[in-house]
Amino acid sequence: MIPMKPFLPILGLLMTLAAGAGQAAAKPIPDPPAIDASSYFLIDFDSGRVLAEKDPDKSIEPASITKLMTAYLVDKAIADGDIALDERVTISEKAWRMQGSKMFVEVGKQVSVEDLIKGLVIQSGNDASVALAEHVAGSEDAFVGYMNHQANLLGMRNTNFTNATGWPDENHYSSARDIALLTRAVIRDFPETYRLYREKEYTFNDIRQFNRNRLLWRDPTVDGVKTGHTESAGWCLVASAQRGDMRLISVVIGTDSDKARTQASQALLNYGYRFFETHRLYRAEDILKTARIWYGDQEQVSMGVGKDIYITIPRGRYRDLDASMEIDTEIAAPVERGQQLGQVNIRLDDELIVSEQIVAMQTVAEGSLFTRALDSIKLMFR
Repeated sequence: MIPMKPFLPILGLLMTLAAGAGQAAAKPIPDPPAIDASSYFLIDFDSGRVLAEKDPDKSIEPASITKLMTAYLVDKAIADGDIALDERVTISEKAWRMQGSKMFVEVGKQVSVEDLIKGLVIQSGNDASVALAEHVAGSEDAFVGYMNHQANLLGMRNTNFTNATGWPDENHYSSARDIALLTRAVIRDFPETYRLYREKEYTFNDIRQFNRNRLLWRDPTVDGVKTGHTESAGWCLVASAQRGDMRLISVVIGTDSDKARTQASQALLNYGYRFFETHRLYRAEDILKTARIWYGDQEQVSMGVGKDIYITIPRGRYRDLDASMEIDTEIAAPVERGQQLGQVNIRLDDELIVSEQIVAMQTVAEGSLFTRALDSIKLMFR
């Protein structure tokens, strides 16, 4: 591979970032705010960069934050055509008898999937969780199998579910990092349902209940996500905010009060926005370079990264980025769309921030026998 001159097309513009050119004096990033919690985690939604953490892989009791997975799987069942929003769910005695937070469904009555989702997301209803789990999988136990399978697919390596509600169980556990992964998936994969997480109240069966996420009232940029609380878990909160083009996700686990989890989450979000910024470096459809391809039915192949690439860096350091590309010196057909042909590396000072594959943006088939023979001769004298 040979290094190529760096170019970063940002929102349709080409910006050459020469190493050190116009480099600003690096401002120190202060430590995250002091938070009295058993663990916490702050990440950028688009880039996935970790901005602050404390014991992110510590095993914790997720409490009602568990319902994020329940809602995710219900949305997946709808997307797969297995159930529909207007379907009626007959409430079982098990669902009706659930303790803790409830939407107050009645045993034997039929409630739409849509209403149960609202009761799950906005009111954190344990009864709604069980009713939906039973409707999707036939039983809550069977649904738990789906939950753990999906957790594995999402890379939640320190998580095990035993129920759909977050009811305390010694074998029901997760971690702040895993919860952030799940939250990212909820926002990314089911944006329509995610809009419900910003709703401040919901009335069902003439009973009006309020969302327990107090940040929805104190910070207009916050649009989710989920609270959790048991005696053993403490007070927990997953929060997400969108300010401009930048979305952050914070996870705070095990504070000593509702007020403490709210203040801790607000402090983490403010810290992230104050000292960091996120940029989209490349779009999926951007063509970064065209190169000669040998033995093909065409002479040029277009290359790009094939997906949106985001980067989160200290605020004010964007123009200090150094980008370099390495491209295969001799590209030969056939080449399939998506096949790796090189690498793009983005550095800030001496730190490698992003390293992504450069791939073919099109398929190039082998050329004719004459074309391949002619290219062989050209390469001999190249």
